[in-house]
Amino acid sequence: MYLLDTNIFIEAQNRYYANDICPGFWHWLDDANERGLVASISEVYEELVRGSDALSDWTKARQGSGWFLDVTDDETQSLFAEVIQHIESIERYTRPNKDKFIGGADPWLIAKARTMGWNIATHEEFSENSKMVKIPNVCRDFGVSTRSTFDVLRELRASFAWAKAA
Repeated sequence: MYLLDTNIFIEAQNRYYANDICPGFWHWLDDANERGLVASISEVYEELVRGSDALSDWTKARQGSGWFLDVTDDETQSLFAEVIQHIESIERYTRPNKDKFIGGADPWLIAKARTMGWNIATHEEFSENSKMVKIPNVCRDFGVSTRSTFDVLRELRASFAWAKAA
């Protein structure tokens, strides 16, 4: 099971799986969500609805559907505090990069994934000496696995068939 990072949705809509050229991807996401295989969190929802585009509309249409999980439970809140404390302890991360990470959905995503025992799907990649705080780096420290969109699609055996236009 996977919690999806904001960039999974944005990259899909802006590149490979735009809803106007690959609606099957979006139908698959909804089906996978209904089967309990993928979800995201309320903070990702907030990041996605800031715009006024097809992705924002898609996201708003799923408000209250169970797609975007709440992070106010005590266990997630406690783990969020641990993630923040951990980020603050790493000297190579610059202050602006720490602030950017802490101010976004990423620490919540990691805390919720750890709480649920789920993995995270993200386009970010592990970087040993990065001054930027990256989801895979923090996930590794907290025992949470990360995968790319393509890895998730293969693992969950997604397939998008082409239908000949009439």
